[in-house]
Amino acid sequence: MRELADEALELLATADPLNELLVGFPGTEDRLNDLSEAAEQSLRDRAVRVLDAASRIEATGQDAITLGVLVEQTESLITRIDARLVEHTVHDGQTAPLGKLLELLASSRPTGAQQEQDFLTRLAAIPEFLAQGADRLRHGLSTGRLPIAGRVRAAVDYLDAHLAAPEADPLHLVPLNAAAERDDLLAAEVRPAFAAYREVLHAEALERGRPDDRAGLCWLPDGEATYAALVRMHTTTGRTPEELHRTGVELLAELAEEYAEIGSRIFGLRTAAEVQQRMRTDPGLRWSDGRELLAAAEAAIERAERGAPEWFGRLPAQRCQVAPVPADRAPNTSAAYYLPGPVDGSRPGTYYANTHLAEQRPRFLAEATAFHEAVPGHHFQITLAQELTGVPKIRQLAWVNAYMEGWGLYSERFADEAGWYTDDVARLGMLAMDSNRAARLVVDTGLHAFGWSRQRAVDYLRENTLMPEVEVQSETDRYLEMPGQALSYMVGRLEIERLRDRARAALGAAFDLRAFHDLVLGSGPLPMPVLDLVVADWTG
Repeated sequence: MRELADEALELLATADPLNELLVGFPGTEDRLNDLSEAAEQSLRDRAVRVLDAASRIEATGQDAITLGVLVEQTESLITRIDARLVEHTVHDGQTAPLGKLLELLASSRPTGAQQEQDFLTRLAAIPEFLAQGADRLRHGLSTGRLPIAGRVRAAVDYLDAHLAAPEADPLHLVPLNAAAERDDLLAAEVRPAFAAYREVLHAEALERGRPDDRAGLCWLPDGEATYAALVRMHTTTGRTPEELHRTGVELLAELAEEYAEIGSRIFGLRTAAEVQQRMRTDPGLRWSDGRELLAAAEAAIERAERGAPEWFGRLPAQRCQVAPVPADRAPNTSAAYYLPGPVDGSRPGTYYANTHLAEQRPRFLAEATAFHEAVPGHHFQITLAQELTGVPKIRQLAWVNAYMEGWGLYSERFADEAGWYTDDVARLGMLAMDSNRAARLVVDTGLHAFGWSRQRAVDYLRENTLMPEVEVQSETDRYLEMPGQALSYMVGRLEIERLRDRARAALGAAFDLRAFHDLVLGSGPLPMPVLDLVVADWTG
């Protein structure tokens, strides 16, 4: 079993060596993935052989959990290859060549001579990587998998700005002792490769791109089947786009009642629409400066850490660090994110809060975001998985969106049960985050299963969430180029809550929420059906 699990993990590392969970994992830090169709087909063939071997294994106990994880991760790899997103996505940070390089690779922070050499090896591989990306884009154009014209235009503009300012190149800003060698590589090989890729986008893809009213997968060959497969992959459930769309609408209706209930207490307003309008426009609900924003994030995490032993028996050995987003990345980065430490535990995970233009950021989101990204959210989940012993590495490093993001979203709501929100304004932030994730169910399925235009998605987010306009636009583009991923948050939370309710009903007075949390976090990231079996075994 362990040998097969290790082979499955090696496939995942080959497919995505920039995966942030693999930082420090041997054999990944000098690689970029091979985007060529031949390489992906070879990888797929190997994955099929792993699944065939797995189908002949009968396992119990921990081996059954490992088997479930390796099967789901291998099937997900096949789904991603078959989806061919690389042939028509051009600007997203997770699926498109540009994002992988200028966001994921640029976030590297090499320490020591070997890591610096690994980084330089990756830089030297960029021209071939981009050439492969251009070839896959051309193949997509020849088979009707057309990119979205607006995303192509955005990528061209992005590259124009990138090429016009070498001193601001995020790859140039990665700190290295070997700075001269890095800059020679960038000038002689890497920047010309970006310019050549930009020319392919502009000259070959832009005029043939899909219009915004045909932005979803359902407008592409085999698009409906591809989206259905991606929904299964990202949610690890059998919920259909139709079910998920309906669930999102229902959840937003329920949230309206909560907005009205809390808003009546603090604002004296009666309806959800009135409360949301106040949240959007009240200047008193913005930060005064970046120091205040960062202090609030630190205080929320410290409060959760102090209270955690009452609700969690398993606690990470390392505390979560808190830092502002680096200034060179802040203007083009989300409001906050968590960066895991390497699997060897050599440094702790860090919660980054974006203090850029803090006076324009809503203060009510800070606590819910910190609980999701840090404690007891991603920091607990990822660090505890890294600390597992006696299990194959895939159990520590698997990327299961529904589990990981579902736990993060569950943590936002659980923090309210634990009494960690400071006031009703912060609790409104919890509702605002819920609105975003519920609206995602509606918009993602609307775009990709029901043929919504981009504008219809934008209008829906404006009406049903607290997102500022810039985020409405960027989130819509994210859903367009990462089909199905946005569904994982709410689906995962609903599944964890369902299992918790089922366990409470089965155990009655013997149910212990602290033990349930330890159970959920105690086996590493799990597909929802595997977590279901773990909980069922626990309750007898």
